[in-house]
Amino acid sequence: MFDPPEYVDWKPDSGVIDEFENTLKSDPDRAGIIASLTEKQLLGMYTGLLRFRLHDITLRRWVKRGVLAKAWLGTGEEAVTIGNVHALDRTIDKVGPMIRNAGACHEMGISLADMLREYLATADSPSKGRDLHVGSMSNGVIAPASQVGALIPVFAGIALAMKQRGEKAVALTWNGDGATKTTAFHEGMNLAAVLHVPAIYVLQNNQIALGTKLEQNQRGPFTAWAKAYGVTALACAGNNVLDTYAATRLAADLARSGRGPVIIFAETFRMGGHATHDEREAREIFPASVFEYWGKRDPIGMYECHLERRGIGKSTLEELEQSVIDEIVCAENDALKSREADMPNAAALTLDVYDAQDAAPAERSSKPKQPKADSTRKMPSR
Repeated sequence: MFDPPEYVDWKPDSGVIDEFENTLKSDPDRAGIIASLTEKQLLGMYTGLLRFRLHDITLRRWVKRGVLAKAWLGTGEEAVTIGNVHALDRTIDKVGPMIRNAGACHEMGISLADMLREYLATADSPSKGRDLHVGSMSNGVIAPASQVGALIPVFAGIALAMKQRGEKAVALTWNGDGATKTTAFHEGMNLAAVLHVPAIYVLQNNQIALGTKLEQNQRGPFTAWAKAYGVTALACAGNNVLDTYAATRLAADLARSGRGPVIIFAETFRMGGHATHDEREAREIFPASVFEYWGKRDPIGMYECHLERRGIGKSTLEELEQSVIDEIVCAENDALKSREADMPNAAALTLDVYDAQDAAPAERSSKPKQPKADSTRKMPSR
């Protein structure tokens, strides 16, 4: 009942499944990467997709029950995030998700319970109740900022630090189609390009910026951004987790070899509203045929068909699905227990916040005080 209507009783369309399979064969380099994947890697992406979808369903259910006022979801776009993250070296690489890339957090190692606690603003959440944008430096996740596009220059700086230290790590962040029109995006992309930093920028085109369709905010082709900055570009079918994975592996290899930054263009679709509060309005912006088209391309349903074609039994997939459901239920229960027992104390609001006044008191007291400027001094005449 919490899925988009197009996903209820989803059945594979033979033409769409053939399209999925043909995409995997269309590029020899990507086909080689995909063919080399082990069953463990394939199923790891499957559980990642399920974990992401069920995390969002939990949030949607909480909104319906009044636990939350609203939530921002990635339903229908899961394959972009999961394919990207699984193609990285998660022991050294860094990611900066948008709020619609929540799957990056749990696939980088942040617990689902902590992600749900962040939405509930509990005292034991990663931000101690300050912010629903979840991150963890120890897990390689830089928390998103509310201002879309803001992480583009931040990740240029992170990637520059990696380059200067001689590290083989890469920094990957996401940006929506609408946020490509922001100042931060242009400044950050230009800086990254000029300095040749090992960054990957995933431009996630879900066809709409809040309530503005792509053709209403951009005249030229979406893929033109790479030429504008003189950087390498790769494109992928954003609802095809394996194509996204392979494109990201190629991008990471380029970035690690000193040929970054790289842009990945991922075509996908937002199967709901900007958040849960405007889902009805979102369906008034596009005709029903658009939702029908993308609904047939459910990234989880298509991937299940591929795995079965690859010889992985349906019973194996069902067992994995049940294990993820159990994981989600446990995380939800733990988060709700924190909500009842561990809400923030206002007195702790300023703890763990950098304060220049408290940074180095001994050093500060040893410095001679500077005389105040004479406000009566006249400026020289021209």
